[in-house]
Amino acid sequence: SQNDYLRQWLPRQESYLHHLLDREAPPEDRRCIICQQDGVYKCQDCLGEPLYCTGCCRSQHRSNPFHWISQWNGRFFERSCLAHVGLIIYLGHDGKQCPAVTDRWDLFEEDEPEDLLEPEDLPFVSGPEFQPKENTMVIVDKSGVHRLEVRCCECPNAMSPDIQMFRHRFFPASFNRPKTVFTFRVLNDFLLDSLECGTSAMNYYSKLRRMTSSMFPHLVPDRYRELMRVARQWRQLKTMKWHGFGHRSDNPSTGELALFCPACPQPWINVLLSEDESLDEDPSWKYTRSFVMDGNFKAEHLHPIKPFDEVWLSDGLGFMVGNDRYKMHLAEAADTVEKSSCNNHRAVNQANAARHKLESTGIGGVACARHGCFVPHSMVDFQKGERQATSTIPHSRVNHGQMNMDYALCEASRHNMEGITRAVTFYDINCQYNKHFRVRVDRSRFLEMAPQLTIIPGIGLWHVHGHQDSCYVRYASNFIEGIGRIDGEIMETLWARLNLISPAARGMSSPHRKECLDYQMNDSNFCKMIRMKRTLCRKYKLARNGILESGKAFDRLDEAAPSHLKTEW
Repeated sequence: SQNDYLRQWLPRQESYLHHLLDREAPPEDRRCIICQQDGVYKCQDCLGEPLYCTGCCRSQHRSNPFHWISQWNGRFFERSCLAHVGLIIYLGHDGKQCPAVTDRWDLFEEDEPEDLLEPEDLPFVSGPEFQPKENTMVIVDKSGVHRLEVRCCECPNAMSPDIQMFRHRFFPASFNRPKTVFTFRVLNDFLLDSLECGTSAMNYYSKLRRMTSSMFPHLVPDRYRELMRVARQWRQLKTMKWHGFGHRSDNPSTGELALFCPACPQPWINVLLSEDESLDEDPSWKYTRSFVMDGNFKAEHLHPIKPFDEVWLSDGLGFMVGNDRYKMHLAEAADTVEKSSCNNHRAVNQANAARHKLESTGIGGVACARHGCFVPHSMVDFQKGERQATSTIPHSRVNHGQMNMDYALCEASRHNMEGITRAVTFYDINCQYNKHFRVRVDRSRFLEMAPQLTIIPGIGLWHVHGHQDSCYVRYASNFIEGIGRIDGEIMETLWARLNLISPAARGMSSPHRKECLDYQMNDSNFCKMIRMKRTLCRKYKLARNGILESGKAFDRLDEAAPSHLKTEW
């Protein structure tokens, strides 16, 4: 066990500490490992922390400019940087200086403000003093924040400086005269940290500042706001590339920047048909889509500070629905708080309480019920719980409940559903929600659903036992032909991943928040996809054993039950 390893380590603790301190001292001869001259610089990132002289340290790090070095000052190794040894990053010409060297920077106006620090604010640093030169740039890398001199190619046919930097894996924070760049490494690392740990941009950049200077992190240039913006641009580029929209003249349309379930039936994608074949020729349950619907009230969103100045990069292209059409749909629906007639709908009734400080009280949407993959372009924001509305039609008063979820379900039913005529929906309040669903669809200008699609409502086994007996008989998944064993509550497990980033996304702008949610949901579907083979094989083995046991149990019941009871059942 892990405790056994700790017990084995305890007697070694003092020895480990001795060798840790011993690494702080230079070797007795203190020679450069390349030229055997006086070694004054130790690289903390090279394997074995070798010693270099000034010239060898500079030449050995032309391809590794973001290593951290320490300089021997006669008493100890003091933190330094590669700018002290004269390292310059040359773009183009295989890392060598451009033959047509001129000062191209004077051609552009300044794009970013300088970091102004008073001399008394700077920490005392012994050793050679480093004064940033004109071409010195702030380079934010996974290893920390660096100040290095960068020189672009000056040839007549050279690309613009920002493109030169981008082709060398530097993402510029501005485009005319860039003075700050982010390496592709740090952008990828931040996005992965955000996915797996829910790290906000503020916390991540705070970590980078402490990695740069543990004693004076507040003196490291602040590029937090630039990181948030550039990470959005990088996320968009990566998503466009992953979904095959590079070198294409057309732009992505609704839901095309989102992955979906590889196992759910999708005609012309994983169900191959010839021109004279039809899905109707097979048993109806074979090509049935199963949807689960649910809401998440932890994914709140505050009112944006400047809603008139927001920039949308992927509105409606992922899992969150397009903004304008969804707002028109909500504006069309009357908003009246109404208690549910079912005795198990406390969550909806509580969520209907007005919360004026929030633009969105949460999100809701649709996933495939069997495999737990979010359906593209089917996630909506809640403005007041799962919005309740009522409307009067001739001779009856109809509950037009959950207009938000109506929109989500209609959008889900349009995603790769050509030829599919049957869908099962699981919703913990389906006995209330499904009553007049088709009426609401028919009366709305913004809800679209194929008329040949039959919606079969169900309630997950976890929730159905809390409903009235009539709900259980009508909606329990045990009584739906061809649905198999399914609990209908798999979406509850999906919210955990989204809740990682919900606190950080709460105060973002509306476009930024939806991009983060889209990215998190896409990653959730991707993780489902790469584990699908193992999961399906495991479930298949369990199903084969389970159907044998179920068959034996049914035979025993069938033999024991009187014939008149069988007819009544």
